[in-house]
Amino acid sequence: MVTTIPQTPNTPIQSVLIVGNYCHDVLLQGGAVVAETLGGAASFISNVLTGLSVSFHLTSKVGVDFKYPVNHDPIVVPTSKTTVFHAYFDQGYSENAHQDRVLKRVEVCDPINPSDLPDRKFDFGMAVGVGGEILPETLERMVEICDAVFVDIQALIRAFDENGTVKLVRLKESGFYHLLPRLKFLKASSDEALFMEVEEVRLWCCVVVTHGKDGCEVNWKDGKMKIAPFGANQIDPTGAGDSFLGGFVGGLVHGLVVPDAALVGNFFGSLTVAHIGLPKFDLRLLQRIKEEVQTRKVQGTCWLERRDDEVSFTKPAGHDEFHASLSSSKLVSAECRRDLSRSPGSVEQVNRPQYKGQQKFLLNSVYDKSN
Repeated sequence: MVTTIPQTPNTPIQSVLIVGNYCHDVLLQGGAVVAETLGGAASFISNVLTGLSVSFHLTSKVGVDFKYPVNHDPIVVPTSKTTVFHAYFDQGYSENAHQDRVLKRVEVCDPINPSDLPDRKFDFGMAVGVGGEILPETLERMVEICDAVFVDIQALIRAFDENGTVKLVRLKESGFYHLLPRLKFLKASSDEALFMEVEEVRLWCCVVVTHGKDGCEVNWKDGKMKIAPFGANQIDPTGAGDSFLGGFVGGLVHGLVVPDAALVGNFFGSLTVAHIGLPKFDLRLLQRIKEEVQTRKVQGTCWLERRDDEVSFTKPAGHDEFHASLSSSKLVSAECRRDLSRSPGSVEQVNRPQYKGQQKFLLNSVYDKSN
């Protein structure tokens, strides 16, 4: 049964289109199930965009067995089951997939077709499939209806063997390579980046490679730059890369240039690893971040109007100070939480889906370099 929590739009225009299926994630260790949770990149990205007051439309498919409450209605396929992933955290390295776990797709929902997308225009499109649900023709349709398309490479290069184990194929062999010149940004983890020629791909579109605790690197046709990380008390790395992409696009929507938006991405990635499962963001922290972003915003023009200008990829004056202000906001929020934990009250948190059933829990914390 699908339960939808009513949501009041923060802005009158939906400027972002997110395309990717919700999933059921099951985490196993020592042969036992230790966690069940809502999964899919779309869940983490929508959580971040909601926190940044960015309005969006989400296109996602699930089966009739979908069991989590969500803020945006997915398309329910009566003849299909929801995509399910099993993550085995004690089986070691699995060829060219995740080094810290073996990931298996045990159920798969229908793919998202071009006809499933809304018949309207968007400023930004995000192709963030995790189970092979993004088709080449669907991505092509996104390019047609979105001014700028951002793609997580896992939506393009994931393949699955006869047992459902996740494998990675080279980008040139994925069936999507011909669309690269029509994309604006391609995000990949450091592990995933090994399956493409970054120096070649960056001539077609901007490539952002995330390096977990070491921040990220932005590669475009005329250069590259490293973006500093934020410290984090890591508990669970799941979804950090997705939250990065949500923060990155959210920053661009608010008018930041690429280096500053990448800082916002790193910031939300660092917040996510400090939580178990889908993070609950402190509303006061979110307000401080939005104020910092508005102060930082380049006045008089939006990113879409200057996206091909070299200045949008140049670190502007005050970039390091912006990093420091975000770090300061995080520290202040942590101190407030510690103070309130000693009092009867509790920290107010952003409205988000509440899981039915067991909360996600990992017996051992694992650092995932792929985030």
